[in-house]
Amino acid sequence: MIDLRLAVPAVVAWVGGGIAIALPNGWWFALVLWAVAVAAAGTAVVTGMSPASGRAHGRASAVAAAVCVCAAAAALVATAAAAAMPARHPGAASRLEHHTVAFRLEVASVAQASTAGGASAGPGASGVRFSATAVRMSAGAQSYSARMPVLVFAPAGTAVRIGETVTVTGTMKVLPTSSETAALVYASARPRAQAPPPEVLAAADTIRAAFSKQARDLPGDGGALLPGLAIGDVHELPSSLSDDMKQASLTHLTAVSGANCAVVVSLVGAAAAALGLGRGARTVASLTALAGFVVLVTPQPSVLRAAVMAAVIVFGGWAGRPGRAVPALSLAVVSLLAIDPWLAVSYGFALSVLATGALLLLAPPLSERLARWMPSRLATLLAVPTAAQLVCQPVLLMLNPTVPLYGVLANLVAEPAAPIATVLGLASCIVIPIWAPAGALLAHVAWVPSAWIAAVARVSSALPSSGLGWAEGALGVALMTVLTIAIVLVVARPVRRIARTARIAALGAATAITICSFAGVAGARLAQAVDRPTAWSITACDIGQGDAVLLSSSGAHALVDTGPDPARLTGCLNDLGIARIDLLVLTHYDLDHVGGTQAVIGKVSVAMVGPLVDERGRRMAEQLKRGGASVHVARTGDAGRLGDVSWRVLWPDAEPHGMEPGNEQSVTVLFSGDGMRSLFLGDLDERAQDALLETGRVPPVDVVKVAHHGSRDQAEPLYQHIRAAVALISCGTGNDYGHPTATALGILKRSGTVVMRTDVEGMLMVSSDGAGSLRTWTARHATPAELARPG
Repeated sequence: MIDLRLAVPAVVAWVGGGIAIALPNGWWFALVLWAVAVAAAGTAVVTGMSPASGRAHGRASAVAAAVCVCAAAAALVATAAAAAMPARHPGAASRLEHHTVAFRLEVASVAQASTAGGASAGPGASGVRFSATAVRMSAGAQSYSARMPVLVFAPAGTAVRIGETVTVTGTMKVLPTSSETAALVYASARPRAQAPPPEVLAAADTIRAAFSKQARDLPGDGGALLPGLAIGDVHELPSSLSDDMKQASLTHLTAVSGANCAVVVSLVGAAAAALGLGRGARTVASLTALAGFVVLVTPQPSVLRAAVMAAVIVFGGWAGRPGRAVPALSLAVVSLLAIDPWLAVSYGFALSVLATGALLLLAPPLSERLARWMPSRLATLLAVPTAAQLVCQPVLLMLNPTVPLYGVLANLVAEPAAPIATVLGLASCIVIPIWAPAGALLAHVAWVPSAWIAAVARVSSALPSSGLGWAEGALGVALMTVLTIAIVLVVARPVRRIARTARIAALGAATAITICSFAGVAGARLAQAVDRPTAWSITACDIGQGDAVLLSSSGAHALVDTGPDPARLTGCLNDLGIARIDLLVLTHYDLDHVGGTQAVIGKVSVAMVGPLVDERGRRMAEQLKRGGASVHVARTGDAGRLGDVSWRVLWPDAEPHGMEPGNEQSVTVLFSGDGMRSLFLGDLDERAQDALLETGRVPPVDVVKVAHHGSRDQAEPLYQHIRAAVALISCGTGNDYGHPTATALGILKRSGTVVMRTDVEGMLMVSSDGAGSLRTWTARHATPAELARPG
């Protein structure tokens, strides 16, 4: 019998943590919970000691005791949140938000290329991002202590080591108290090292670097994927392979998970048993190996969560009764939340807990049922990914509203190779510093299963309909949750007739929900396709946090920026039936504007690009040239035609006039023809917008692509001057940068401009009727509308 008694307090503690972190001052909430716990404890004692006897008193005492435990668990997490809040969100942070601040940081992750637009989200920021803890902030003569988890956007070429202390100067954006990250820091220059990492972390960094260098020498996708499989190092994983791994539901293999930790611990435990060591010695050896593995792959929060979850699974195996692992899992959840209450809103934490719970509770009965129709080993192999995928799917829908069609099959085919690649890769990583030739040999052998997994991902993502659409938002999550519960009831063994009836009803509900959801999505897409205009002039692709805007005239097409993701841009182009780009404009080289360029290499005739001031820009220009494009660095006065539309570059000038490369020198283009005039502002900031307005080159326009995704860094005089009828804002749903800001929306409202946003409305389309009105269409409203130009 599986003991679920601690599961309820864990859930209550989770909910309580989610509420507590949303409260700037949560002490009152914690005190209320402690009061409830004390009152429930007193009730349990009184009813338990009552001279009256019988079931009623016993049941009342048990209920009171349960309420006491639940309230105490939630109170513990709420108290931890309230105690951490002053250091995590100091009052000084809000006061310093619009000032240049000097930060002292403890680095928590390696630097990775920024693909979500964050690098361009603040003045002077570009290139890479890394996580850190801000321990001190200074502005002028004032200095403040803190313990703020921050995400730092720094210039390209920044390299940091986990555990080292650095200083950096820049600006910050404070996020809501319920966010996993307390603030975003936009560095104006590369960080400067102040103190090296501890010796243990430095040694681990050296070992990881040597292994990554060895993996780079291995051919193809197998070499690129191996560091991720072995030690969770994905910072050099190609974006195309990463996208295919996501599409095939194999991304859990490229990050350190409980399964990786379990493999390590199980191997060490087995080796210790083979040496004749007792249970205590095996436990010490396994836990020591687990600690060493955590240090090697970097002790980030996600890794620590994985280690705890792995320990829970291994505990269940050692005990010989998986049911004992459930109370341990529940206790681990409460403990981790008490240490870091902000895990309550972490997708990674939720997926870790749900996957572990699925392996403990759902996989065994599912394997038992599947074993009726197939060999038991195959049934187990299929039950594990199926159970994890099923239980995690409601959370995964919050990240991407699609159901992977081939995810279970891909996992079934790839999973057997994963532990082999992990073990051999990890062995290679450890051996290389000691005996390089032997480590290289192990890496070459590990390449084989690694290449197999990569091939499975590539093939799965290339299959037709690899992802099926599902209802979006809260409705989609609710439907998937009901469907998950229904399937669990179907899998669970019926004990009574009422349980068998529940199974039949659950099976019917699961079938009905699946059919209705897929039919609803298909119907919505059909309605979109029917209502969507076939003749359009401007289309803003829904590509997340970034820009990718198309123009069409007489069969010719222009594309202004390519967004952050080649896959999403490819989907937009395919949806519109566009196979050739006659004019490509790359306004600047932040990845939210050029990250999808790979999708159009070989399809571009002419490319107008921003100033080639860094290696990324030069490399991108060279790729476009090799693909057959005629590449030109855009300058004021450049002009041409696109079908019946003329275009002209208004900015930047040949002389920078003090404007910084990047946002301030974004290529700004004016398109005129087909009954409308449109202006594309790239990521110009307020200073550059003012300078552009002073040149006198900017006429009134009908449509404006708002600068910098609607950040607050806007020049209201420019928008008042152009008096656009429509403003297009391209930004990601729920982005961490607050785009579009209230400041930008207020400017547009005062300018009499109607706002269209991809984060709210999906794909956006604008065209002219030739008689003084604009026609607009949005994917999520799917109803064409007419908009008169302002007089």
